[in-house]
Amino acid sequence: MPALSDRLKPFLAFLGPMMLSNVLQSLFGTINNVYLGQMIGVDALAAVSVFFPVLFFFIAFVMGLGSGATVLIGQAWGAGKLDRVKAVAGTTFTVALLLGLTIAIGGGLFGRQLLIMLATPPDILDAADGYARIMMVAMPLSFVYVLLTGMLRGVGDTVTPLYALILSTATGLALTPVFIRGWLGLPQLGVASAAWASAISASFAVLWLSFELRRRCHALAFDAAFLRAMRPDGALLRTVLRLGIPSAMGMVVMSLAELVLIGLVNGFGSSATAAYGAVGQVMSYAQFPAMSIAITVSIFGAQAIGRGKSGDIGTIVRTGLELNLVLTGGLVALGYLFSRTLMSFFITDAAVLELAQGLLHIVLWSTVLFGMAYVFSGAMRASGTVWMPLLISIFAITVIEVPSAFLLSRVIGLEGIWAAYPITFGAMFLLQMAYYRLVWHKKTIRRLI
Repeated sequence: MPALSDRLKPFLAFLGPMMLSNVLQSLFGTINNVYLGQMIGVDALAAVSVFFPVLFFFIAFVMGLGSGATVLIGQAWGAGKLDRVKAVAGTTFTVALLLGLTIAIGGGLFGRQLLIMLATPPDILDAADGYARIMMVAMPLSFVYVLLTGMLRGVGDTVTPLYALILSTATGLALTPVFIRGWLGLPQLGVASAAWASAISASFAVLWLSFELRRRCHALAFDAAFLRAMRPDGALLRTVLRLGIPSAMGMVVMSLAELVLIGLVNGFGSSATAAYGAVGQVMSYAQFPAMSIAITVSIFGAQAIGRGKSGDIGTIVRTGLELNLVLTGGLVALGYLFSRTLMSFFITDAAVLELAQGLLHIVLWSTVLFGMAYVFSGAMRASGTVWMPLLISIFAITVIEVPSAFLLSRVIGLEGIWAAYPITFGAMFLLQMAYYRLVWHKKTIRRLI
């Protein structure tokens, strides 16, 4: 086995920019929530928080689709087949854009009805509706951005997405307070300020990426060859869907569970909804290393398979587990040490602040288990093994998480909803690890493209 330093160097070179990109992306949402909570009030934070599971539902599907494409792109890149990289990317973009347009039209027409179905408290319904409509109309743009940055990582480039995120974050953070206060002669947009800033900043990032990739004659540049590749290749599309749909289903099931949970949370009032949003923000930061490490494991695994060196996957998984303990565990420790300070960034009301801090203490530690589970499933996805990791995740979410949250919320109240997360992540970790070690590790791995 290679020395620890030899294993860590390529991992950290790839992982570092990706983690920073993810942090910047979340930082935009976090500071927007701080702007809303501090400059408008706790109801503004609740209005945005209630739409988050819906947003996650839509983004989750295209991220799942993109993960299938990234497996093929990683294997094609490892094998040196650049024409296949472009073919996979073009086919995937076409499907995602059609889906995005459908969401934009449906969301613009029926966004309010969706929020009512989620039991959105009446005092924040109008504000949530305005925010949600803008976010859904801008969904095709969001899909392009998510797919493009994911595919760049599939070919081993995490630096270009980082530069795009820097541009996007800087733009969005400058625009949100301008829209809230109505500076520079603009109208005051209230809660919708965050949505407008998000849409505009994403537009700038996508434009910069398109120009930069064309300048470099990159395999993923939007050139004439790429446009020709957007006429879907039936065989490639079937493979992308075979790999991507299970990943998308897993993320959609997770987001559907979040919709159920936010419905339970909303039943405790707008203060509980605001606490949910604040805890979710901190949890997202703790999960970034975990998710980034899992993505790195999957991409490195796919590239190793493309090079004909599938035996390297065991070493890749071990490195991912070690980094998860150090990086995710370190952030979790910091989260407990500074939990009250972190919650006070989003919440000014003393009672809601105390509530949010208590909920964070219940759930934060389980992020390490979440990361371990995703390292194992990421390694298996690199080879095209997607259904069993999916079924394990669906089992944990539908049979363990949702029933646990429902029952515990009836027994111990709001805290019971959050207690369901550690129970679920622990079960997911044990099941994914067992399948990886006892079944998948014994299989023969072959390149898919």
